[in-house]
Amino acid sequence: MMSQRKMLQFSTGALLLLLPWFGGLVLGEISDDFSQCLDFFFNETPPKGINAAGYQPICQRYKNQYRFASLYHRQHRAPLYSAYILSPADGKRPKSIWKYEPQLVFPRASLEMADFDTPVDQNVIESQAVLDDYKNSNFTKGHLNPSMHEKTKEDREATFTLTNIVPQRAGSNSGPWNGLENEVLKKFNRFCNGSMHVITGVIPYESESRWINNRVSVPEYMWSAYCCPSYRSDLPDSVKPFFPTYAAVGRNDRNSGEEIVPVNVKARASIRGYDVRRMSLEALEGILAQRLTIPISLFDGQCE
Repeated sequence: MMSQRKMLQFSTGALLLLLPWFGGLVLGEISDDFSQCLDFFFNETPPKGINAAGYQPICQRYKNQYRFASLYHRQHRAPLYSAYILSPADGKRPKSIWKYEPQLVFPRASLEMADFDTPVDQNVIESQAVLDDYKNSNFTKGHLNPSMHEKTKEDREATFTLTNIVPQRAGSNSGPWNGLENEVLKKFNRFCNGSMHVITGVIPYESESRWINNRVSVPEYMWSAYCCPSYRSDLPDSVKPFFPTYAAVGRNDRNSGEEIVPVNVKARASIRGYDVRRMSLEALEGILAQRLTIPISLFDGQCE
């Protein structure tokens, strides 16, 4: 069993190694694998086709418990994806007390995410994104794992770490992308009988990278996919295509072409150009494979 698990930890292929958005190998205790938090992946299997070399696998730990997992690139100060098990919130959105990852500063630092100090230590600034990066940037702090998809107050508080955040346009974050997050939650509540594993990530620009504050990479698209292998047997015909898997891609740039996500010209002005296209898991994996030039498999056995 352990040998199989080790194979899973290092079998995550070679996604994005050809892209300038991602750079060299990151060393440190948390960079090796997801061995401490494989439960957040379906069948304890991280996505295949994504090479951990060049990335920082983070088991997001808060108040002595692992809450979700993120694959982070320290050089570009942004995650590629976050993986979690969806569970409806049992309370309100918590106060946004933002956190950072001490182990990105020093390999032997605390295993737990920590609240930002004031002033922020220079070693923290050099190792990862900080709140000042987002000030006056015209981007919001976009959650990959949204707080509304986490059950307990502590789970929701843990999503407010900048290692779970990407620069996201407000028209997307509070518009169509927020609508998608609510839609996924409703489908879970109404039709999913067991666990729903979710992976939410980004697609970088195809040519040159875009940045905020010359420090944090800006994604061109957001994407998300879920896996619910146990669901109601009496699904309405209109819902059957959504199980056991479904996916979506959202625009984070109004000026992007329409080959991946078409623009709804009838949408209201504030959200026009930030459309979200719903699609099958296979369609999403096809887009990722085409944009990133390598086969991708997000859920083991296609969630079956």
